[in-house]
Amino acid sequence: MTQAPTASFTAQNYSPPTVTQFSVFLDNRVGKLLELLETFEQDPVCQVCAFTVQESSDYAVVRIITNHSATARQILRQHRLPFSEKQLLMVELQNTAGLTRMCLTLLSAELNIHFAYPVMLKPNGMPSVALSVDDLTLAGQLLRRKDFRLLGECDLPRPAN
Repeated sequence: MTQAPTASFTAQNYSPPTVTQFSVFLDNRVGKLLELLETFEQDPVCQVCAFTVQESSDYAVVRIITNHSATARQILRQHRLPFSEKQLLMVELQNTAGLTRMCLTLLSAELNIHFAYPVMLKPNGMPSVALSVDDLTLAGQLLRRKDFRLLGECDLPRPAN
């Protein structure tokens, strides 16, 4: 009986490109999201490429992906904003490799999508989605086999000098 490759086996052979997501915790007050976004606009290097907001009555969690995670980390610390970090896959979608096919690929391996959101900056003019999944390595391996292009931070657009 042949066993399917495990995540630890695939981790030795393949590491997918990833992007860093920052989950920033804000008081749920008018203008806080604007303040956060303005802190990034003031930096000539670091741009917000994707974001999503989850709110409750007392607080909001703003998930952001930038094109320069080291600078983003410095900005958040400098402004004393509480945050956490998580690695995500960023998947470029094309006509032959669309959203439905991506979901079917992950479902075939019984991988769960914890959350997903669109990326605003399109590195190659194609829509992209940021994904949190059960196993980044296995998901990346499967998606590449199905001709999906995976993007890393180095693929995100940089401001012109």
